[in-house]
Amino acid sequence: MNNGFVRVAAAIPELRVADCAFNVARMADLVRQGEEEKVQVICFPELSVTGYTCADLFQQQQLLADAQKALNELQLLTFSTTAVIIAGMPVRVQSHLFNTAVVLQGGHIIGVVPKTHLPNNNEFYEKRWFSSGTLADTPIISLSGEQVPFGTDLLFSDGRFTFGIEICEDLWVPIPPSSQQALHGAEVIFNLSATNELIGKHQYLRQLIEQQSARCNAGYVYASAGAGESTTDVVYAGNGLIAENGKLLTSSERFSFEPQLVVTDIDIDRLQADRLRNTNFANDKSDKSYRTIQLEEAHFTHFELKRMFDKFPFVPPVTTRDESCHEIFSIQIGGLAKRWQHTQSETVVIGISGGLDSTLALLVSVKTADKLGIDRKRIIGITMPGFGTTDRTYTNAINLMKSLGITMLEISIKEACLQHFKDINHDPKQHDVVYENTQARERTQILMDIANKHRGIVIGTGDLSEMALGWSTYNGDHMSMYAVNSGVPKTLVRYLVDWAAHQLDPISEEILKDILNTPVSPELLPADGNGDIAQKTEEIVGPYELHDFFLYYMVRYGYSPAKILFLAKNAFADTYPEEDIVKWLRTFIHRFFAQQFKRSCIPDGPKVGSINLSPRGDWRMPSDAISFEI
Repeated sequence: MNNGFVRVAAAIPELRVADCAFNVARMADLVRQGEEEKVQVICFPELSVTGYTCADLFQQQQLLADAQKALNELQLLTFSTTAVIIAGMPVRVQSHLFNTAVVLQGGHIIGVVPKTHLPNNNEFYEKRWFSSGTLADTPIISLSGEQVPFGTDLLFSDGRFTFGIEICEDLWVPIPPSSQQALHGAEVIFNLSATNELIGKHQYLRQLIEQQSARCNAGYVYASAGAGESTTDVVYAGNGLIAENGKLLTSSERFSFEPQLVVTDIDIDRLQADRLRNTNFANDKSDKSYRTIQLEEAHFTHFELKRMFDKFPFVPPVTTRDESCHEIFSIQIGGLAKRWQHTQSETVVIGISGGLDSTLALLVSVKTADKLGIDRKRIIGITMPGFGTTDRTYTNAINLMKSLGITMLEISIKEACLQHFKDINHDPKQHDVVYENTQARERTQILMDIANKHRGIVIGTGDLSEMALGWSTYNGDHMSMYAVNSGVPKTLVRYLVDWAAHQLDPISEEILKDILNTPVSPELLPADGNGDIAQKTEEIVGPYELHDFFLYYMVRYGYSPAKILFLAKNAFADTYPEEDIVKWLRTFIHRFFAQQFKRSCIPDGPKVGSINLSPRGDWRMPSDAISFEI
C-alpha cells in the first residue's frame, strides 16, 4: 500500500439457489481466504446471498427473511476481518424491493447501493421483482438493526483510494453509473453481476470491461454468478475479471465447479497519474452529488505483489508483433515522407555505423523512398571509419548499404581529427571526452556538408533512450534535419530491427542478425588487442533495458524513484541484484536531469508511443532543475 497499490478480489463462491445460510457460509470461507491473502476489498456476485435465479421466490416473505438472517450471520462471521466485503442481496425498503450491493467492514454494514438499470427483455425479467435505484428516495435505511446509508449516490474511501459500485446491467447501458462515479473520484469500480453465457458474449464482455476501465481511468472488478445458479433456461460460468485502465489483469476459470477467489493488485498511483495529465477528465461531471462513506484503513505487513510488471514496457506483445511493428514503421515513414517532400530535397543523407540505430534509420529511409516512388540511390549512406571502428561494424555497414541498393560513400575521419587535435593542441594519446567528441562532431560536419552538396537533409539516428540519458555529443550526433528514431527507445529499436530482418532478402537478413548481436557502442575509443569493440555503452551508463524501464515509469506516470525501484525489483528480480538496480537508477536520474539542456534544442522527429521528450510536445523541463533523490 505504501507503493500505491490496493489488493482486490472477485469472489465466485459455491452456491445453492435460495439456501441463504449455505451461501453466506461459503462466502465467509472466501472472505477468510482473502484475509490470508491480505485482500483489501472482496466483491461477490449479484444477489450472491440468495442466488440470482430465484425468480418469483423473491416475492416470498420466507426468502427475504432468510436473506436478512444470513446477512446477520455474515456480519458475525466477518466481525474480525479487515477487508471490505461487497455482497449482493435483495433489500426491502418500504414498498420497494431493491437488488443491492451491501458493503460491510469489520462486521458492520457501512452502505447499501441499489441497482439502477434493470434488464427486462429476452431472458431477463428483473422489473417483475425489483425497483430501480432511481426510486431510492430514502438516504438512510434500517438494516440489521443499524442505520445505514442507502442510494446510488454512495462512494467509499479509506483516504488512500475511493471506489464505487454498479450492478450488472449498469455496465451495459450507454452511460454507466461508473462513468459519473469515476468523474467524482472513484478510482476502482466494483460490479456485482449475473451474466449468463452465450456464443461470443464472453469476448464482448471482456472488451466492455476493458473499455469502461479505460474511459474511466479506473480499475474495474467484475464478479459474476457461476456454478450453482439454476440452469433451467440459461447457464452461468462464474466470470471473475479485473481490469486496469483498459488492460485485463487477471480472470477466473470459466465453468469451474470450484469456488474461486481472483486476486490482484491495482495501481492507484498509475490511475491518478493519468487523471492528472488529462485536464479534461472531470469536465463532464453531472450535477449529481455523491456521499463518501469513510472506511477503516487496512493495515497489513509487507507483502509481495500479485502481479508481475513487464521488463520491456515499450515493446509490443508477441501476439500483435506484425501489426505493431508495421504501425511504428508507418509512423516513422509518414514523418520522413512529409519532411522529404516539403523540403523538396534531392537526397537524404545518413551516417551508417553498422550499429542498431543507424540501421533502423536506414531501413525507415529505404521504406520511405519506396513509398514515395523515389529511387533508393537518392539515399546517401556514409560510413566514416574512425579510431574505434572495428572490422565487424565496418563490414556490416558496407554490406548493408550494398544490399539495400543505396548510394554509398566512405570517408575516413582519422586525418581530419588528427589535424583538429593539432589545431587545438590536444594529445591524441589522451583518450578523453575531447578525443571522443571530436570524432562525433567531425562525422556530423561531413554529413551536413555532403547534404549541402547534394541538396539533401541529414537524417538523425539517435534514439529516445539516448536522449533520456544525454548519450550524444552536443552539436555532434545530437544534430540533424529530421530525427526519425527520436520516439523509439533502444529496446524497441532492437525489436524493430529484428522484425525487419525477417521481411528482407536472405543476405540483408544475415547482416541484420549480426548487427543485432553486436554490442552497443559509439566506437570512439580504439578496439582491444583482438580488434573487438572495447567501448561498450551498457558497461558505462548501464543496461538499456533498465533505463527504458526507468524512463517509462518516470515520464509516463511520474512515479517517484522509490516506486520505480519497487517496480524494477519486481520486474528484474531474476536478472539483476537490488544493488545493481539502485546503482543504475541513480545513474539514470542524475543523467536525465543533468542532460535536459540537450533535449531543449533537439531536431524535429515523429512521436511513436505514449512517451516523447520533445520540448515542443510531451516534455517541458527546466535545464537547471535539481535531480530527485533515491
